[in-house]
Amino acid sequence: MTEHVYTVVVGVSPRSSSPTALRWAHEQARAQGGRVVAVRAWRTPNPQATPSGTTASRVASVTDTEHDAMARLAADVGSVLGEGHDVDVRVVRGDRRRALLDAAEGADLLVVDAPRSLASAPLFAHRLVYAAPCPVVVMPPRISGEPQTGLERAGWAAVRAAGSAGRPGLGTTRGDRGRD
Repeated sequence: MTEHVYTVVVGVSPRSSSPTALRWAHEQARAQGGRVVAVRAWRTPNPQATPSGTTASRVASVTDTEHDAMARLAADVGSVLGEGHDVDVRVVRGDRRRALLDAAEGADLLVVDAPRSLASAPLFAHRLVYAAPCPVVVMPPRISGEPQTGLERAGWAAVRAAGSAGRPGLGTTRGDRGRD
């Protein structure tokens, strides 16, 4: 019988490299004497169509795309944790939610950054929490330090405006930015 090693799976975003989630997962695993598995999903790129409607002559192979995804993930983890890290890196072809859930099978903890774009990932963290086979830690944007996008600022402004509509004298203070 093999001995169970405490395992923390962390999702690493190709956009942000998920530095807060990676550091937190690494510290958690170290405190428990365990290991970290950094996971990133990848998809085969759609070939570009030419004006005649046919595909371009050079289409990236699945193997090339997978190797590129692995190299980028390893570089991202190395840039966040340093080159001497002991993190296992894994790329999984397909949907990021399914990749994280599959990787978390048998893990003790799953760590992710909260998605920054509500449009591209409605309720991603919520769906992940309810489907995960282990506890999930979601790093909120306030902790991860990522700045709000213009769309988010506009969205919160609309929420504040709707909440105070028709209520004279009800405004927001300078410290309230709608992130609570």
